[in-house]
Amino acid sequence: QVQLVESGGGLVQAGGSLRLSCAASGRAFRRYAMAWFRQGPGKEREFVAAISGSDDRTYYADSVKGRFTISRDNAKNTVYLQMNSLKPEDTAVYYCAARTMLSVRVGADKYDYWGQGTQVTVSS
Repeated sequence: QVQLVESGGGLVQAGGSLRLSCAASGRAFRRYAMAWFRQGPGKEREFVAAISGSDDRTYYADSVKGRFTISRDNAKNTVYLQMNSLKPEDTAVYYCAARTMLSVRVGADKYDYWGQGTQVTVSS
């Protein structure tokens, strides 16, 4: 079993930055692909970014490419999402997810473990 705990959410003005953290339990963290999803008000959960468990390759939704950066620190069992140039449409609950395979997938149903989420609110 893997437990994920997100932190770092908050309220920021448009153009500001936040860094989200996801602390993971489990002995096989280094072999898991990790991802961030988000769910805004009245919207379905959508893929944001992911990082592989093999070679740290990264993948981003077009809506955040160039603004967000996903990274991982395997020594700390932690994945991060650096969010810059935030926009009001980035407002959502952000969820950390783990896939018990090396390679990345963008579908939420391909991930096996989920955190409780952290709220990000961007004011205009």
